[in-house]
Amino acid sequence: MSSIDIRHAHALPDDGARKAIESMVAKLTEKFSLESSWVGDALKFNGSGVKGLIELLPGQVHVSAELGFPVSMMKGMVESEIQRVLKEKLG
Repeated sequence: MSSIDIRHAHALPDDGARKAIESMVAKLTEKFSLESSWVGDALKFNGSGVKGLIELLPGQVHVSAELGFPVSMMKGMVESEIQRVLKEKLG
């Protein structure tokens, strides 16, 4: 198994950051068929070969994920896509 650990700063209010995270997960769901749900200020997600958590922290978002074997072979692409979408949605 391979893991991803990304922190991204933002200056959005909590509700704006929450909406941005939901929009980001919607985009990632298209590519990775994710299921997700909020637990407090964290969005848990799970899909084929990937599971993780997106935490809404003061001034930053923390994305952590575990990649199963097939997806771990595309770790670089997955990380790049997450970082691209974070930048697009959170600035």
